[in-house]
Amino acid sequence: METYFNLMLIRFGLVAGGLVVLALLVFAVALMFKRRGRLDEVSRYVAPVVRVGLRAVARRLEGRKNGAAWSRREGGR
Repeated sequence: METYFNLMLIRFGLVAGGLVVLALLVFAVALMFKRRGRLDEVSRYVAPVVRVGLRAVARRLEGRKNGAAWSRREGGR
């Protein structure tokens, strides 16, 4: 059982580390665009994509709130 917990802790550390690296990378790219004066142009392209993604996540979470399972028919796994 201890081995299982050690593996889960290592897995958590890797996932958390990966998310930190990803956040730093996104921050660096945003900073680069801001310094070059192109952040407004990039945000015009990225905003619709983020909006659609957030709507999809909200629909998925809304279905779970109502007690509905995420079924194959709805596009889940």
